[in-house]
Amino acid sequence: MEYADVAQEQREQRRKQRFAAKSTHMAQRYLRRMRELGGAMEQMEPFFSVLERVYVQGLDVERPCNAKTVGTYCVQVPQELIYAAGAQPVKLCSGHYTAFSIGDDVVARDACPLVKAIAGFEHMGTLPLYENCALMVVPITCDCKKRIAGLLRGRWPVHPLHVPANKDDEDVERYVADLYELMHMVSQVTGREVTYESLARALNLTGRAQYELSRFLRIKRSTPNLLRGTHAMAVMNASSYLDAGVWADAMGALNDELERRARANELVSHKDLPRIMLTGSPIVFPNLKIPLLVEEAGGMVVADETCMGERGMSDPVVPVDASFDGLMRSLAIRSLRPCPCPTFADNSQRIYRLRQMVRDYRVEGVIYHVLRGCVVYDFEYRLVEEELESMGIPVIRLESDYTDQDVEQLRIRSEAFVETIKLKKGPIKANRA
Repeated sequence: MEYADVAQEQREQRRKQRFAAKSTHMAQRYLRRMRELGGAMEQMEPFFSVLERVYVQGLDVERPCNAKTVGTYCVQVPQELIYAAGAQPVKLCSGHYTAFSIGDDVVARDACPLVKAIAGFEHMGTLPLYENCALMVVPITCDCKKRIAGLLRGRWPVHPLHVPANKDDEDVERYVADLYELMHMVSQVTGREVTYESLARALNLTGRAQYELSRFLRIKRSTPNLLRGTHAMAVMNASSYLDAGVWADAMGALNDELERRARANELVSHKDLPRIMLTGSPIVFPNLKIPLLVEEAGGMVVADETCMGERGMSDPVVPVDASFDGLMRSLAIRSLRPCPCPTFADNSQRIYRLRQMVRDYRVEGVIYHVLRGCVVYDFEYRLVEEELESMGIPVIRLESDYTDQDVEQLRIRSEAFVETIKLKKGPIKANRA
């Protein structure tokens, strides 16, 4: 090997080492802030630990029976098909600042931070979570996702899942056909055929996780100030890297503890804190700066209407036909019709869901989060603002990036928003215990 080639290889190796060190430091910092926020209970440690395993220790996800992993880039990928073929799904949407800075040099300048972070990890090739995937499934929900599918194709087998713009019967039929193609591709990768029995088992597996999630949300709605919203978002993010059965077991233990604390009135705060809901662009670990800033400012994030939060797992599969094709159609319908993603032409369901969540969680203010360059979410902010203000709910748009440079500006605006709600509520009650 020529001297110049050796020198270049050494430079590239040092660059990867610096990248890994910065990545680890960033994840460690946000994990530390979450743990120091107060109110974190012992039963949350399995969720924190998996985030630490992947982003700090740089290890791959734990795979039951050494199963192959299939990377997904949206909640509209039916996990059941992947489990039914004997693989484990992992969500690869990223909120990593260091990867974003690399991706900024790889993809278009105006691409959203999430896509830049994905491109950064792909380019550096240092994270086992990405490197060990046997297949990538990329729903085409925006132009950036379409480009990412092409970028990934150079290193992995990729299945682009074509999400229709509408939800009528013809669109569902096309989506069912695409799911059959996905099923065959996953089976080719794993060497295991998807059968009626394996798909039914997968539905039961994810159904148990959805049951524990519904229990978790019910507890949150019924008992104010029982846990921090930032911690709840970490719990939801951890589902990306855990087998559904393992996540359900951990959620069951957490729910048992939350119910005990609710009965004992053990709250993270007895003050009547402003109740904030987050909506808009996804908030992905470690980019949890907005919920942390809100709760450090004295607010309480009580609801999270983002695709990495409650929306991502809240709609169960409801088969109306017990045949294999009926199960496949139920997966397609679940992925499309209840989903309030702004990628759909008619997104009136999202307004309905937001209004319902405002009532259910007794929300007093809404933060609409927009990742810079995320046009699909930014486009409908005005409609959401008008609907919420018609209910008397103040709303603020916070635009952010995957850097620390905007933290102080976000802090000032978050603190001002929380203070505005406090003034509207009147004097905060002291202790009610």
